[in-house]
Amino acid sequence: MDNRVILLDGKSLTLPQVLAVANNKQQVQICPNAIPGIEKSRAYVDKLVNDDKVVYGITTGFGEFSKVTISKDESAELQKNLLTSHACGVGRHLPHNAVRAAMLLRINALARGFSGIRLSTLNLMVEMLNRGLVPAVPEKGSLGASGDLVPLAHMFLPLIGLGRAYIDGQIMSGAEAMAKISLAPIELSSKEGLALINGTQVMTAIGAITVNDAINLMKLSDIAAALTMEALNGIPDVFTPMLHILRPHGGQIRTAKNMLKLLEGSTRTTKVHELRVQDAYSLRCVPQIHGASKDAVDYVLDKVLIEINSVTDNPIILADDDLAISCGNFHGQPMALAFDFLGIALSEIANVSERRIERLVNPALSNLPPFLTEKGGVCSGFMIAQYTAAALVSENKVLAHPASVDSIPSSGNQEDHVSMGTIAARKAAEILQNVKNVLGIELLCAAQGIDFKSGGNMGKGTRAAYDVIRKYCPKIDNDCELYPLIEDIAKVIDSGEIIKAVEEQ
Repeated sequence: MDNRVILLDGKSLTLPQVLAVANNKQQVQICPNAIPGIEKSRAYVDKLVNDDKVVYGITTGFGEFSKVTISKDESAELQKNLLTSHACGVGRHLPHNAVRAAMLLRINALARGFSGIRLSTLNLMVEMLNRGLVPAVPEKGSLGASGDLVPLAHMFLPLIGLGRAYIDGQIMSGAEAMAKISLAPIELSSKEGLALINGTQVMTAIGAITVNDAINLMKLSDIAAALTMEALNGIPDVFTPMLHILRPHGGQIRTAKNMLKLLEGSTRTTKVHELRVQDAYSLRCVPQIHGASKDAVDYVLDKVLIEINSVTDNPIILADDDLAISCGNFHGQPMALAFDFLGIALSEIANVSERRIERLVNPALSNLPPFLTEKGGVCSGFMIAQYTAAALVSENKVLAHPASVDSIPSSGNQEDHVSMGTIAARKAAEILQNVKNVLGIELLCAAQGIDFKSGGNMGKGTRAAYDVIRKYCPKIDNDCELYPLIEDIAKVIDSGEIIKAVEEQ
């Protein structure tokens, strides 16, 4: 067996594996050890149907229609209608890596063996993923309970030859896409339509990618702050370890230690009383501010790691106990709260970064040339770059309003509390992009500020970061179009080159 293939059993998937499938198209396979459970669950569903048992979603309609009993002859039509009627999303299509991640997570959840799906159907889903079919999934329409009904319905329409999908970046009908990769659509059997769409996999996929990117942005935020410390002759005494042991929040302690490492060997920073008694909060409180956001990211990461190996189906099939129970594992509240928290934590990183940008460009707050240009008046320097950062920070404040505090009853008030978890995840992802650009502007401004000060050594970590920045973004002597520089630094951030260079030191 190819040891590069990821084996899915519903309980051992890791975040790096999710990212490998989402971003690098890693191949997957149902773990052989999971097959007996899948088949036992399916056999139990068949028994329920054959015995004419009344079980939600298997022999009844859905939501408010759970009061309507469905005959055995109507079972296949019921499952097809479930997908077609629920596929009513709107908006732009989700990014391909998010869709691939969501497909993976749904397959993994079904592989756990509590959903009643046929093994043949599950293997076909695996082949769709492995052969590069990416369903066209509109980003809007999910209430986050009963899971991600709308986007998951779109995701699996190609399985039955409907909907739309991308192959190699080209969009086409679901039937054409299946034919393109030499697969034949199927007719769903009892329970399978519900097994495909009852789950939190879309919100979790978006959130998993975002929390991974957030981990890297947390590292970058320390690097940006340390560069600004160099440009503004900051006072690193505030990072003395004992100060933070006295208030032992994990993120705070780690950040203080990290800042000292980044600035190790610098002769551009100062001591207390040399130039001033203390720095502003945006410098002095970096461990407390960044650290709090890091602790929040750790919390969200923990929730994501739980959810990617959870059963979120409805009803859940407990074949060994002769039970099929319509419970609430599809409810996205655990993830909704976590992703709202993630958005808030990320927003704060941009908030404090923008304040450091202001200190870099404002001559009243620094000993640097106004707006980081020696030709003030004729040139505006980085004046308007701070505007952009401020605009992004302001937008984040709107986006950070928690989605999870809202709920709109649906399905005739049967589903009378919903999580809005997918909205929370999407907002967190959008906030992250804004934060990345704000940090990019700080990196550019800090490097420009450092260039105005001759003499003295930079820290080992800050020097490594500065060299990468200057490799792609030169010092600005005369006004020019700044947007290409901001785009370039964002690409450098995405590449991870700055973090890699610093960590090597």
